Amino acid sequence: ATMNPRPSDKLLEGGRGEQMHALMRELFPLHRSQTGNGVRQTLQLLQSIVPLKVHEVDSGTPVFGWTVPNEWTIRDAWISNAQGKRLVDYQRNNLHVVAYSQGIRETMTFAKLQPFLHSLPEHPDWIPYRTKYFQEGWGFCLSDSQLDQFRQAGPDAEYEVCIDADLRPGSLSYGELFLPGETDEQVLFSTHTCHPSLANDNLSGIVVAAFFAAQLHQTRQRLSYRFLFLPGTIGPITWLAMNRETIPRIHHGLVLACLGDAGPMTYKRSRQGKAAIDQAVELVLRDRGAQHEIREFSPTGFDERQYCSPGFNLPVGRLTRTAEGEFAEYHSSSDNLELVRPEYLENSLECCMEIFAALEANILYQNRHPWCEPRLGSAGLYDTYGSENPKRAVMQEAAQWILSFSDQNHSLLDIAQRSGLPLAEMREAAEKLVACNLILPCNKSQV
Repeated sequence: ATMNPRPSDKLLEGGRGEQMHALMRELFPLHRSQTGNGVRQTLQLLQSIVPLKVHEVDSGTPVFGWTVPNEWTIRDAWISNAQGKRLVDYQRNNLHVVAYSQGIRETMTFAKLQPFLHSLPEHPDWIPYRTKYFQEGWGFCLSDSQLDQFRQAGPDAEYEVCIDADLRPGSLSYGELFLPGETDEQVLFSTHTCHPSLANDNLSGIVVAAFFAAQLHQTRQRLSYRFLFLPGTIGPITWLAMNRETIPRIHHGLVLACLGDAGPMTYKRSRQGKAAIDQAVELVLRDRGAQHEIREFSPTGFDERQYCSPGFNLPVGRLTRTAEGEFAEYHSSSDNLELVRPEYLENSLECCMEIFAALEANILYQNRHPWCEPRLGSAGLYDTYGSENPKRAVMQEAAQWILSFSDQNHSLLDIAQRSGLPLAEMREAAEKLVACNLILPCNKSQV
């Protein structure tokens, strides 16, 4: 795919939160689905932020018992009354059409049309989001207030129904960025791109992942990083089927979604439960001091369930703010740009950067003086008892913990978790101990 020469001017204004929100505003109108030009346009716009490689996988490609679907193209859709007035208009909101609806143009009564109409009676002004993936059919979504107009006109009122769409062989598009590090040990970040004009689910995950990748692209790192921007479910299934040689090199991973609302950070552990990524995220959230929630793995949710399926059992967790289905606006027109705020996007990005730092620091050490405690005073790491400098006291304790467990079997995350000390202080203490030649980093990879 061709790279855009430069970002939109709007994306260069303000702080990172404002820049991410500006990118969301440009992406919001695009009609994304499992396949199609909306996804391609989204990936092309992301290329103004990061140098994504766009892959196209042909429809009909078999992937682990699934098949890459035909490509869905929609041009227009409406329901109009006898006077030709559009009562439901795809041009006003792309949620009005059930995703992957078959094409239709027919005049029918409300009695015949009603089973194909979807609304949210509990939220009469919201439009729901519905799909027909991997099944035949069609439908419209509308607010319950709009549906009242049809009810009032009666069952015999006639309407012109049109969905100008087709489903033909094409391809599934996904974006990928690989950032090689000093080792082959890879960290996978995955986010889904298949939703239309929905902001928190999942434009927030898309923009946080894009800005996160852009920051890592400017740094040199020990680990290698792989970012995937792909449609939910069928996207990771396709990627896993076509990249089997890469899978053994994935040692850590996160699915990013729903990262722009006001809710606290929520982490769902990997299927392994005690992998390094689980330790890293839990320590970062602990040290940040803000309200957060840690959840056990379950085989429901977003794409973590594909990466964690038993045949792969990859150490991939999921990071959200409010989880899917737990905010009222989920899968409705009320999941809009007002729900997502720049400050929450920036907070989520900062959390991702801290997780990155934790993984980078998670190496094994060997104590070069394991016979009794070395003299830390000569290394400037020991204060006299009764010191009034609390940071020095924490640093001293951190050094003692690291020396005690630098046995090539406990990683820095292991030691930080066991000690209860802040990870930042543990990292700083480890750096000082290395500089003093008291410990040596080992080459053994962390799993």
